[in-house]
Amino acid sequence: MLQLNGLARCCNISHFITTRRGGVSTGAYASMNPGAFAGDNPAAVRENRRRLAHVMGFRVESLFVAEQVHGAVVRVLDDTFLSLSPSEKSSCLQGVDGLITNVPGICVAVTTADCVPVLLYSPETETVAAIHAGWRGTVKNIVGVAVGEMVRRFGCRPERMLAAIGPSISREAFEVGDEVLRAFAASGNWSDGEISRLSCRNPLTHKAHIDLWLANSLLLEKAGLIARNIEVAGICTYSNPEDFFSARRLGVRSGRILTGILLRE
Repeated sequence: MLQLNGLARCCNISHFITTRRGGVSTGAYASMNPGAFAGDNPAAVRENRRRLAHVMGFRVESLFVAEQVHGAVVRVLDDTFLSLSPSEKSSCLQGVDGLITNVPGICVAVTTADCVPVLLYSPETETVAAIHAGWRGTVKNIVGVAVGEMVRRFGCRPERMLAAIGPSISREAFEVGDEVLRAFAASGNWSDGEISRLSCRNPLTHKAHIDLWLANSLLLEKAGLIARNIEVAGICTYSNPEDFFSARRLGVRSGRILTGILLRE
């Protein structure tokens, strides 16, 4: 597993980013695939999650993973959520790309395989969040939506919050069609100057490339976070296939990285 320095210094939380190593899955899911929605053997996914929970010191039943749709819906996991039946909990996690909680011992997590995982922590209010920001979710400003919900529900102050942007596809590897570039420009989330900073064209292919790390960093700053409190792992999933799953390399029916965070009990 991987941890980032900024969050690792906080004694009241635990966080993790899984790699491809240490699990029981095979083929395009080998070996540590904790993603349940990509076609892997469910028994292997359960064992991988059990191993993860054991190492991190939480009950596997306390791990909640969003069933993502590349949108901007975030869900708060509170005592009301925990009182639901298993089927009701599963229903609440469908169509969600961000999870927030202030309940100790509850691990919120998202799956990625090139998309951007973002973790948030508010030390003042003891609130954490895990966010899945693909390019569509980035255009919809899901990180800003999550910060806003943390402010509204828990009184978090963005200027006191910490953020971590985990391993995901880099600008150099993230080639996109012009329609994606137009979607970024049309969203109004970034100025023309910022669009110029986070995008470029390959001089050989003339294809557009977009920097999702910078795009989400700028959105977090616009939501009130301080730049020095935003840590970027700077690890490209596409360029490190031995350690991380990449849907662009392996196809969508392949393993997923799990990025999660929890308050210590």
